[in-house]
Amino acid sequence: MENLFQMNFTVAQVNAMSNLALAHMGDGAYELLCRAYLCQKGDKTVLRLHKDTVEMVKAPAQARFAAAIFPLLTQEETDFFRRGKNAHTHAAPKSATPREYALATGLETLFGALFLMGQTQRLNELFAAGITAI
Repeated sequence: MENLFQMNFTVAQVNAMSNLALAHMGDGAYELLCRAYLCQKGDKTVLRLHKDTVEMVKAPAQARFAAAIFPLLTQEETDFFRRGKNAHTHAAPKSATPREYALATGLETLFGALFLMGQTQRLNELFAAGITAI
């Protein structure tokens, strides 16, 4: 049986996925990075970790993060980001503008693509570069 959880998808395999499927994966990858970052920062209660994570993964915070890392993206990364940003989503949270939600979806799509291709070093580089924006 093939190991379905090995994250070394090819660019062609990732390109074959829908924008929202990539955003779905990226949402999880981004939240996991946020959780690890908060745990590394020090001693917090579980409730405080949860509240801080929620603040970091909201669309306005992700939009600021996306704006901070956008100049650092390669052409391929920019293409993934734009795919997500331009995706036709049908719902946006009340706490975000349509522009913030589009930028957040672009960020999640990028992070989903990088995660699926096994580019964890690049994910860490981009996360370190963008974390100061939120």
